[in-house]
Amino acid sequence: MKNKKQERRSSIKKRIRRIVIGSAERPRLTVFRSNKQIYVQLINDAEGRTVAAAGSAEKGLAEQKVTKIEQAKMVGKLIAEKAMAAGISEVVFDRNGYLYHGRVKSLAEAAREGGLKF
Repeated sequence: MKNKKQERRSSIKKRIRRIVIGSAERPRLTVFRSNKQIYVQLINDAEGRTVAAAGSAEKGLAEQKVTKIEQAKMVGKLIAEKAMAAGISEVVFDRNGYLYHGRVKSLAEAAREGGLKF
């Protein structure tokens, strides 16, 4: 049985996903945040395919001893680089039920600095 926090996030996630849909031209940039790591994917919902992915557990990022917010900034820059390499400049941001502050906000701002538009 889910606790109240999980139920709240689940309902917010459903509400967001009714509106936010990724396409080939504008894939969905979705964020998953665990207690220790943060992961992000670019998803084309029309094909049901992941275009690019990045996470704080990747080599190069995992060895660095930094705070979680700085870690999220590095992941945001990394996904922006991967998106540009794949020829993607515009995305739709899916915060996945998380509040837009802290790690999620720093990841989004770093992705914008990296050249993604959303």
